Amino acid sequence: MDSHNVGWRDAGVRGFIGIILLLNAATLQDRPLVALGVGFIGIIFIGTGLFRTCPLYTLLRINSC
Repeated sequence: MDSHNVGWRDAGVRGFIGIILLLNAATLQDRPLVALGVGFIGIIFIGTGLFRTCPLYTLLRINSC
């Protein structure tokens, strides 16, 4: 059984958005809690793009492959 539910285009977009969020978190030095939250969301986007599995997609039964 194939456990991937994120297609390659969707994974690329997620990776791009994750990198943008991490770069944005690096510039938010005056607001460390906001930077931590934005960085955490960026890591989640990059992780779901790399592993091509999204728990929310699984919950909603969405498959973009």
